[in-house]
Parts: sequence; C-alpha cells; structure tokens
Amino acid sequence: GPSKDQKVTAVVQQCNQDEGKSLQTTTPPEGKVRHSFVSPPVLNPERLRTAKGHVDKAVKGPYPVIRAALRARGWVEQRMHRRNHRAHQRHSDESRASSNDAGDSDDDDDDVEKEQDPDGLYDLMSRLVRNEMVYFYWTNRRDAINTNSLQKEQITNHFAKAGTFTTKVGLCVNLRNLHWFDSADPETFFPRCYRLGAQDEKHAFIEDYRRTACTSLLKYIVEREQGVQEEGTSHNIRAVQDQRKHSKQRSRPVVLSQMIDSALKVCQEFLESLEHSDIDISLETPQTLTKEEWAEFIDSYYLVVHGGAEIENSDHFVTCCKAMLQRLVEVSPQLDIDGIHNIWIIKPGAKSRGRGIKCAKRLDQILQLVNGDPTLIKESKWVVQKYLERPLLVHGTKFDVRQWFLVTDWNPLTVWFYKKCYLRFSTQPYSLDTLDSSVHLCNNSIQKHLKPSQQRHRGIPSDNMWSDDQFRTFLSSQGRDAQWQTVVVPGMKRAVIHALQTTQDLMESRKNTFELYGADFMLGRDLRPWLIEINASPTMAPSTTVTARLCAAVQEDTLRVVLDRRADRTANTGDFQLIYRQV
Repeated sequence: GPSKDQKVTAVVQQCNQDEGKSLQTTTPPEGKVRHSFVSPPVLNPERLRTAKGHVDKAVKGPYPVIRAALRARGWVEQRMHRRNHRAHQRHSDESRASSNDAGDSDDDDDDVEKEQDPDGLYDLMSRLVRNEMVYFYWTNRRDAINTNSLQKEQITNHFAKAGTFTTKVGLCVNLRNLHWFDSADPETFFPRCYRLGAQDEKHAFIEDYRRTACTSLLKYIVEREQGVQEEGTSHNIRAVQDQRKHSKQRSRPVVLSQMIDSALKVCQEFLESLEHSDIDISLETPQTLTKEEWAEFIDSYYLVVHGGAEIENSDHFVTCCKAMLQRLVEVSPQLDIDGIHNIWIIKPGAKSRGRGIKCAKRLDQILQLVNGDPTLIKESKWVVQKYLERPLLVHGTKFDVRQWFLVTDWNPLTVWFYKKCYLRFSTQPYSLDTLDSSVHLCNNSIQKHLKPSQQRHRGIPSDNMWSDDQFRTFLSSQGRDAQWQTVVVPGMKRAVIHALQTTQDLMESRKNTFELYGADFMLGRDLRPWLIEINASPTMAPSTTVTARLCAAVQEDTLRVVLDRRADRTANTGDFQLIYRQV
C-alpha cells in the first residue's frame, strides 16, 4: 500500500487535476514515488535535445498563468498520475472541513483550459524530471505540502499557521493586541467583533448591543427632527412616522422621555468608563438598568426604530441628544457606520466564500442563531461583527474591495501591496428593508448565481465587478478622485500592516516561502476603508473581464517578486510595492 509520504504526494498531484490546484517542480522531498508511465513516443533527436535542455527546473498544475510564466523562465513541469476523483473530492471536503484557513478560493469551479501540447514535448520533459527534487510548489491548499519536510532551497507559496489572521476568529482576537505593537486603534479600521462561544465575549457583545441601541435611539431622534433620508430604506424617518400615525395598527404606548433618559445615562456611564473615572467603583455598584429594565428598553427600541411606532413629539429632546452624540463621536470611531438599526453580521468559524453568513438586528435572533449549533459554540467558532449600515454606495448599490498583498518573510516581516484591486457589487440595490444575503454579501461566489435586479442602476455592470480605475472614474465624477490616494489606499495599507503585526509572533517563519493574500474592505461614506477579512488562497478565477486581466497580472507580478528579484534585486516587480520591512 502507499506510504504516508506517498499520500501527501497524491494529494498534491490530484490538486493538479481537480479543485486543489497546484503547481510544483519535480518530485516532493518526502520520498520517491513510483509512477506508471506508458512507453514514450518515438522522438526525433532534435526534439529530445530541446526537452533535455529544460529539465534543470520543473513545475506542475492547472494554474495556466503560473505555468506559462514559469515555463517562460525555463522551469519544467513535473506531472503525476491522476487519482480517483471521488476519493480526492472526499479528501478535499474533509480537509476543508478541518481547515482553520478562511481561504476563499473558488478555483474548484474554474474553467481550466485544456493544455496545448500537440507534440507531447511538455509531457516528455515531465518524464525526464520525474525523479528530480521539486524546487517550486504553488498550491491553493497549504496542507497539500508538509513544509516541515522541505529542504531549505525548496520554494513554496504557503506559510504554516496563517489561520491566526485568515480566519474570522483569528483576526477578531489578534487585532485586540495591536496596542502592544502600535499606537493605532483597531476600532478605526476593523468593525468591532466578538466570539459568541466565549462567555466573557458573549456578555461583552450583549453590553455592546444594548449600548448601540441607546446611541441608535439618540441618532433616530435627531435625524427624525431633521427629516434625514435614511440610506437604504424606503422612506425618510419623518415620513415613516407620518405614515404610522394614519395606520389603523396601534403599538403599545412608548414613554419616549423615559427611553431617552435611560439612553443618555447609559452613554454617560460609557464615557466615564473610558475616562477611567469609574475605576474605584465597586463591583456591587448597581448597573444603570436592571435586566428587566433592559428588556423593556430593547422592546421599546424595536417598536420605535424598527417598527416606526407612534411616539410623542421629540423636538425638545433633540438638543440633549445632539450634545451626547457629539461627545460620543470623539471616542467612538464607528458611530457613523453604525447607523440606527443595530444590525450585526453573524459568521460561522472558518467557512469561506460567504457560506453560512447571516445578518440580524434583534438580540434574541442573534443569540438564537448561535445557540443552534453546540459544536461551533464549544469551539468558539461563531463570530458576530457590527455591520456597516452606512457604507459608501455606487449608484445605490453596495460593494466591497478585494485588495491583494504578498508576504515574503515573517522575520523580518516583509509586506508587498498590490497597486491594483477590484470592486465586487451586489446584484440588488442596497436596502435595509431586507437583510437578505443577495443585498448585503458581495462575495462573487454568492452573487454570480443571482440575476441582477431590474431596479439596480444600469451603471453597474452585469458581471458585478469594476476595476479600481473604473471606481476612480466614478469618484472623479463626484469630485472625490484625490481621496483614493489620500484616504483609501493609505488606510488599506495601514490595516494590512497592523493585522500582520499582531500575528507575526504566532507564525512559523520559513525562508524560501511566500504567500499571496486577499483582503476584503468596505468603504465608509467618508471613504475610510474598513477591513472585513483576510483570505488565504484568494481566487484567481478569470470569471469576469476584470478578474481575467487583474488575476493574471497579480500572479505574474508575484513571480517577479519571489523569483526574478531573488536573482536581481533591481528586477521589475510589476504593480507590487514594498510597503513594510521590519527594521
């Protein structure tokens, strides 16, 4: 039977044919593997000399861009036999289920072009190097290669233990330690986040939800008085009130003065806690509101803000609400993006490509969603994160930004930032009247299965993607083009560096290793970027005209950094820019 090492090799080899997708050079170092080859065809001497002239290097796999770029550099692909597809699929599913990486690679459904090798030259060269050591591995599964058994000169495209920042839980936990590495506040670029499986964090989330209900009420009162159009809703706030007054349905009476008084007290207590003026208060000091009072307040909040319940004239409360909000905005960087609906996004563990993600705005619904899966609770895999209710929209449509970066060393930490990126749009116009994923999740793996809404602006392309150049043209039409270079790009760079700083000590640094990551950002109305997550093995699928061009370019430029620059420090690195090298 096959040895353990042979199984590792088989995984890599099958990746070549199916969804795991790998490129490699010659035989893995874990041990030589027996192959069954048919007799080689009759060859003319010139063709044989040509093949032998290239066998000092080797590569493998159906990443067509990487394969072509490596061959152009003189590398030779080492091919291996194809395993049973079902067996591989079972292994792949199991490894995905057990993986801690949040890689969003949807290469498993890429349309891989059939290789053009009419005279069998590449096949011949592969046979000539079948017993040689592999010098370069490119896979989209880090568990396809056992990095501990690699020799130091072998190059691979995955670091071990990247789950410290490529999982939702890892990013959530580690960014809290940023103060040990930098003076930056993670709440200025990462929406606050909690692990609901950890009891202390669950309690902290409940406190946050309650406090956010208070600030949301204050904003609601101010915006109602001003007749503000709530972005993503059918009517402005005052219009909703006027409509409800004429409705036959009557909600239970809400004592607005009592609600506002409670909200102001909670906010004041929060401000005092930030100023550490409560440091000597004993643990026995009663909370601002009892559990029962909180339940009543939250129910009233639902009636007023979510349900538009009829309330007394609130104009005389506006001044004190405004004053408190002005104090809060100085210490709460996320106050604007919070909106008024208290919407949170619930993310299960290490799943990728938007799977299992839901939005909810009622506290009981959020806790019920999580409590339904005891396994995820036990492993602290559920993460709840504040939803950006007021993002920047393009033609009334939500989008996120996929931004690539490359780590070529963890000691010293060395980070390259890609100058090009792309936007992914929702198929539906933005609305807070529904929390459906078709509106609120921009993952291409979700949106590509949906038909664009007839109500969506025609300026959004049917394939739901823009390049950064197209977005800058849009910003220019709004008179905001300069902010791309002054706000958006610097903010994304800082967020990436800070995320990596907090996990550097947890990574296994290995020379001759690199990794390309895909960070997802949303932009606030002020164009400030908010880091949502970081993905290992970002998809390279040429699914649209935008990704067909940019994904090919970033792969080629990655090789420029990790191979060409190795031989020549002045080599062209394409659109990769070195943004951080630890001193």
